[in-house]
Amino acid sequence: MKAVVLEKKGLIQIRDVQKDLTLGADDVEVAIKACGICGSDVHYYTHGKIGPYVVEQPMILGHEASGLVTAVGSNVKHLKVGDRVCLEPGIPRFNSAETLAGYYNLDPELTFFATPPIDGCLCEKIVHPAAFAFKLPDELSYYEGAMVEPVAIGMQAATKAEIKPGDVAIVFGAGTIGIVTALCALAGGCSDVIVVDMIDEKLKIAASYNNIHALNLKTDDIKAKVMDLTAGRGCDIAFECSGAKPAILNIHEQVRPAGTVVLVGMPVDPAPFDIVSAQSKELTVKTIFRYANMYPRTIRLIRSGALDIKRLISKVYDFNQAVEGFDRAAGGSLTDVKIMLDLESLGINA
Repeated sequence: MKAVVLEKKGLIQIRDVQKDLTLGADDVEVAIKACGICGSDVHYYTHGKIGPYVVEQPMILGHEASGLVTAVGSNVKHLKVGDRVCLEPGIPRFNSAETLAGYYNLDPELTFFATPPIDGCLCEKIVHPAAFAFKLPDELSYYEGAMVEPVAIGMQAATKAEIKPGDVAIVFGAGTIGIVTALCALAGGCSDVIVVDMIDEKLKIAASYNNIHALNLKTDDIKAKVMDLTAGRGCDIAFECSGAKPAILNIHEQVRPAGTVVLVGMPVDPAPFDIVSAQSKELTVKTIFRYANMYPRTIRLIRSGALDIKRLISKVYDFNQAVEGFDRAAGGSLTDVKIMLDLESLGINA
C-alpha cells in the first residue's frame, strides 16, 4: 500500500510499504481519509528526533487521522463497515495499572502513532483497536475528524484546570495547541481568554473568535489587559502552550493568588520555574501529557458548534502532494494553523 514515509532526517517519500492488516476480534480496519500534519511530525522530519525518541529507521508519519471502517472484528459491536471514525493514536496496555486507574495516557508502555519506532497512519489502511476508534457524526467532515486529536489536548488542559463559570484565562502561545486550548477554555466556562504570542498573523486568527483577546508580547501591555479584565486581581488560570522558557519562568505574574497554572507546552530543554513566586501566591501547578477519555467529549462539542475548528484548517494537500505539505509546514508559514492531507483520492472504500 502507499504511505508517507520519513526515510531519515530531511527525507520524506511516498512509496509502497508492507503493512500487517491482520484483524483481531477487537479491532477495526480503517481506510484513512484525512490526516493532519503535527508539529511533532515536522520535528522528526527536520531534526530526526524529539528528546529520547530518535528516528533510526524508516517510519510512516501521521497521527491525527480520520477514516472509513472497512472491516470489523468479531467482538466489535459499536461500529460497522461504512462508519466514519476518528482514531485516537495512543494504544495502552489494557490491563496496565494506569489504564485500570483511568489515566491510560500515562501507561509507560503505551505506543503512539509516528513516535519512533512505531509507524504512523499516513497510509491507505490501518488496523486499530476498536476501543480507540470513535464514530463521527454526519455533520462533521473527515477534516474535522482529524482535528479531534489536537483539540483533545486543549480539552485535557481545560479539564485539568477545573474551570469555573466566568473565569478569565490567559494562554501563552498562539499555535494550534494554544488556540484550541483557548477555545476549550471558553467552552468550559471562561468568560474571556487572553492569548499571547509574538506573531501577529497567528494572533489575528485567534482574535477572530469572540471573547479571545489576542495580544502581542512585544507591543501590547499584557498586564494592563489582565488587570482590566479581572478587576485588578489577575487571571484565574494560565495555560502555558508555547514551551518557551521565558513564558514558563514568568507565568506566575499574570495569575491571581490561589490561581491555577497548567503546563501544556513541552520545552526542548529543561526550563526554570519561579517556585518562590508561585508559593507566595499558593498557585496550583498542573501538567498534562496528551489526553485520556477526551475524544467523545471533543466530538460532541465540535458537533454542537461550541468548538468552531473549521477556520483553523489553513491548507489542504492531496495525498500525492504530501511532501509539499510537509515542506510548507517545516517552512513555518506564519499564516498556517493546521495543514491537512486528503487521502480521498486513493479511492479506498472497501
